[in-house]
Parts: sequence; C-alpha cells; structure tokens
Amino acid sequence: MQTISFIGSGNLAWHLAPALDNAGFVVKEVYSRNALHAEALTGRLYQAEVKATLDFSKSSSSVFIIAVNDSSISDIAKEIILPDNAVLAHTSGSVPLTDLQFAATINIGVFYPLQTFTKSKKVDFKQTPIFIESNNQETEVALQMLAKAISNQVKKIGSEERKALHVAAVFASNFTNYMLTLSKEVMQKNGLEYDWLKPLIAETITKSLQLGPENAQTGPAMRGDLEILDKHFEFLKDDPSKAEIYKIISQHIIDRYHED
Repeated sequence: MQTISFIGSGNLAWHLAPALDNAGFVVKEVYSRNALHAEALTGRLYQAEVKATLDFSKSSSSVFIIAVNDSSISDIAKEIILPDNAVLAHTSGSVPLTDLQFAATINIGVFYPLQTFTKSKKVDFKQTPIFIESNNQETEVALQMLAKAISNQVKKIGSEERKALHVAAVFASNFTNYMLTLSKEVMQKNGLEYDWLKPLIAETITKSLQLGPENAQTGPAMRGDLEILDKHFEFLKDDPSKAEIYKIISQHIIDRYHED
C-alpha cells in the first residue's frame, strides 16, 4: 500500500488527502508555506504530521503530491528533496508534465481530478473523473492505484489534451459561476430575491446535460429578438461592465444561431 506526502494544503489537498486516507492509503506528511494551514489539514487525517521543509530525504512516503497554485509547481519540483525511487506528481489541469522534469526523481506524473473544490463543500470523488499522465510504467501503476481507489472514472491523457480539458472546464464551471454572480448582483441591486432564480438555474443545467448545451439554448439572442436585447442593454447602461458582457455574449449567440 502506497504511503503519501502532500505539498500544499489548499482546497484540493483539503479534500484529496482525506479521500486517499479513507481509502486505506497512509498520508504521512503535509508541507505548506503556511504551517497553520498544514496543521489544519493534518487534523483531518489519521496520522499525518506537519513537515517544516521540502527535505523529504528521510521520508517513508513513496508518493509525493504537489497540490499548489500552478505558478509554484516548477519551483517546488526543483527544490524538493526526495527519497530514492519516489513518485512525484502535480494536480494541475494546465501545467505540463515537463514542469517536473528537473525534480530529483525519474518518476514524475500528473494526478488531475476534474472538479471544483471549496473547503466548505464536500466532494464525491467516486463521481469525479481523475486524469493521469506519467513518464514511465512504474509511475503510471502507482497513480492508477491511487486514482482507482477513490474514483470510478480514471483516464490517461497527455499534457495537451489536459490543457484543452482545463480550458473547457473554465468555460463550464468558472465562467458559469461568474455569470451567476452577475445575476445575483442584478437581483440584489433591484431589491429582488436571488432564490427566485434557483429553479431556473437548476433546470438550465439539467436540460443542458440532458439535451446538449447547443440544443438547450433559449432566450432573446437565440430568437434574434433585437427589440428585447436593446431594452436589456438600455437597462444596464449604468453598469458598463455588465452591459459589455451582455452585449458580447448576446452577439456570439446571434452569430451562432442566426448565421444569415
């Protein structure tokens, strides 16, 4: 059974480390630039300890998972000191495998769960796809073992495919959520209850998943109703940033569905 150390204690590590711990793997150590965050994460684990430095040369772990922001991955890979034959993997959707190439191990890989993570919201890893990349068979076997223990969907893809996947995920998740934020602001500014929109939001997502988003599109831009679009744009005249977003997206919808 693999033993694991985590480098990072953010939203992903907060959920992934306990998931692996509960699956029977032993998470031994947590390193974070913020020791208090590392201590909080170890409190969710059975026997993990806070690691004060990136010197893991005496560690009994066999797998080291870097779960930090993208810009820090390459630097950590260069600085970390690992025991012999260690497997080092990062969890980013957009950082290529080659960013680990200068690490002090020949066994490098990627362990990318395709999900949005917030510390306060529990995640069902069984329904979360995990995407694996590795530079050799030994690393692949180790990462596959971890992934299959917690997820029903484990896939092998390369760095370029993973980048495309991450871009698509930003559109599907991050941008969608930001649109909901703007929607909530419009409601609140006009003294309306955001809860009124929740059945619509739920039905929109459900219908999109069932029919396909291209078949589920509705609204004034889809219909080519320029009169309504002009009225909405006028309504938003005191909020130029929202007006600009509304205009750009409406135009894209018109261009797609009204090519003539």
